[in-house]
Amino acid sequence: MIITIDGPAAAGKGTLSQKLADKYGLAYFDTGMVYRAVGLCMLLGGKDLKDVATAEQEAGALTFAKMIELSKHSDFRSAKGGEAASIVSSYPGVRARLLDMQRNFYKNPTFADGTPAKGVIYDGRDTGTVICPSADIKFFITASPEVRARRRYDEFVAKGMETEYETVLKDVKTRDERDANRKDAPMKPADDAIILDTSDMGIDEVYDEAVRIIEVKK
Repeated sequence: MIITIDGPAAAGKGTLSQKLADKYGLAYFDTGMVYRAVGLCMLLGGKDLKDVATAEQEAGALTFAKMIELSKHSDFRSAKGGEAASIVSSYPGVRARLLDMQRNFYKNPTFADGTPAKGVIYDGRDTGTVICPSADIKFFITASPEVRARRRYDEFVAKGMETEYETVLKDVKTRDERDANRKDAPMKPADDAIILDTSDMGIDEVYDEAVRIIEVKK
């Protein structure tokens, strides 16, 4: 079984994806990690995020092992890391170099320990439209910018990261605009995606609704 969980930043994709992966015994692939890895490489190397050619070189040199190592860095999941990922992911050349790594995973999905899995949950932008358009079930998870900013702000506070809600809200809106205006693959639901607006839903409600839909469709 292949399931894609698409949608904008801080809509709840990651939490839902991990819970569904645990329930159905599926491998979990957060596709945004590849862009965070490239963005962090740029930041750590003191390179200009607007340097498209260098970003493409970093993407071409990225390996799975390197991505896992970079994921341990404190800025990998920070607001700064998220902004860097959003910028480099807007470059068609970067996306092209990372696409095969993401697409090929569903052919031989594995768990973190290397054992084979019977399917995969793809968590990230464009998973249902570009990365795996043949997925069995596609979700597009969204919420208002204000709700998503509050969720992301609460995450940062829980991790001890200092920031302001207004700063996070501005970042969310900027990323939404950038993603919506990408020329190669503007963010949008797949034609056959199931759209869940989580603005007024808790994670348990979202999870229960997703499970209900999967049980009907599988």
